[in-house]
Amino acid sequence: MARISFNPGDIPSKPGVYIYRDRFGEVIYIGKASNLRKRMSQYFQPSRMRLADPKSRSLINSIASWEFRTVKNESESLILESRLIKEYTPRYNVLMRDDKRYLMLKIDMTERFPRIKLSRIRREDGSIYIGPFPVSRVIRECAIFLSRFYGLRICKCNEPGERDRSHCLAAVIKDCCRPCEGNISDDEYMERVKKLVKLFESGDKELMASLELKMKEAAAALDFEKASKWRDILSGIRELSSNRNFRYASIRSEGGLEAVKLLQDFLKMQNPPSRIEAFDISNISGELAVASMVSFKDGRPDKKSYRRFRIREVSGIDDFAMMSEAVKRHFRRKMEEHTAFPDLLLIDGGKGQLSSALQSLSEIGCELSFTVAGLAKKNEEIYLPGAHDPLIIPKDSPALKLLQAVRDEAHRFAVTYHRQLRNKRIQESIIDEIEGIGPERRKAILTEFGSVRALRQANAEEICRRVPGIGPNIASAILEKLSPQKRDE
Repeated sequence: MARISFNPGDIPSKPGVYIYRDRFGEVIYIGKASNLRKRMSQYFQPSRMRLADPKSRSLINSIASWEFRTVKNESESLILESRLIKEYTPRYNVLMRDDKRYLMLKIDMTERFPRIKLSRIRREDGSIYIGPFPVSRVIRECAIFLSRFYGLRICKCNEPGERDRSHCLAAVIKDCCRPCEGNISDDEYMERVKKLVKLFESGDKELMASLELKMKEAAAALDFEKASKWRDILSGIRELSSNRNFRYASIRSEGGLEAVKLLQDFLKMQNPPSRIEAFDISNISGELAVASMVSFKDGRPDKKSYRRFRIREVSGIDDFAMMSEAVKRHFRRKMEEHTAFPDLLLIDGGKGQLSSALQSLSEIGCELSFTVAGLAKKNEEIYLPGAHDPLIIPKDSPALKLLQAVRDEAHRFAVTYHRQLRNKRIQESIIDEIEGIGPERRKAILTEFGSVRALRQANAEEICRRVPGIGPNIASAILEKLSPQKRDE
């Protein structure tokens, strides 16, 4: 038995998380329990040492002190256990070192028509997050129900276009209020979103009563499967509306201005960095290399100002040269069009990426009337021109969180563009497999239709009419080749 004083009477019979430390004070194991007293007592029973596996015996012998934290229920203990394991990475917690994250509901308030999404990562991106919750199935069902109840859109595009509307089933079965068609105004749609947010903040007695009635009616009709479904949704929404982790995960209004002002102080800027632009690079072994530029205004994403670039002048793997090309092209265009410069230019990377950006600005004769900084991801160090040592901003400072939010958004935007290009290349390669189509015909087909997806929507007659040199046999071969892919979509 471990040489440690342990009295079960000191431990409450409540759900919670327990923490074991070694003689050096290091956290070596973190566990959860629905009954802390019962669970922790098991470690110190004499029979445990005889029957336990070698790993457990080693753990017990290493325990020098213990502590615990009580919570309301087992769901909270799951979440707390996961968070603490990620924070301390105890060496005996092998089973949870896969960085598992629980689901949260997310509402992106920067979208024109916000909708309910699911997310496992909380970012400073202008969104509202509710959760996390350990039971994924229930949360998914709640998300679907609430979207239908409030008539919110469920399509995945940021702003639905005509093509998206033509394939929308939610509008047909009247689950969506169809804001993209002008069925209701932007303000009316946002009122629905506000009602949803109010549910998370203070609950909705009328909705709860309606769900409880549905559950009872289903049970009375002996439809127990449907009754259990309504029961799960009811309990899920109750948990959503009482969750303490509801918060805006954006740097907004007063918070945004505070972060901007703090950043001004840390970077010793004459004026607050109201406009921040940031660059990131995305490529795989130099293939389909792209760059992204995102823009933040007063701590919030300004998506209409985002830009993306195909890297044209760099071959192979050279992130420094790619960064230089993207910055040069962007700021050369600003100079030609006489558009405003940012207050702060943020480069994803350390000294090398920062030097590349500065050199490119010098080559095009861009006067540095703004601050340029590099943010290195490993230790979140900030590199500034001429400074020997990097600047370290406290991890809990809103200023650093703002920089991280900008950097992460630039990375997301770059990766998204890179994936689009990669998927497009994979689709276009299908045409090369069709007999009778060489490079010239392939180019003519894609130039006319724009994409393989658009080509799939055409018939043989249309292909022959729109692309010179394509006869009925080749047109039929194209459609036959693409039809299995069409079904897979």
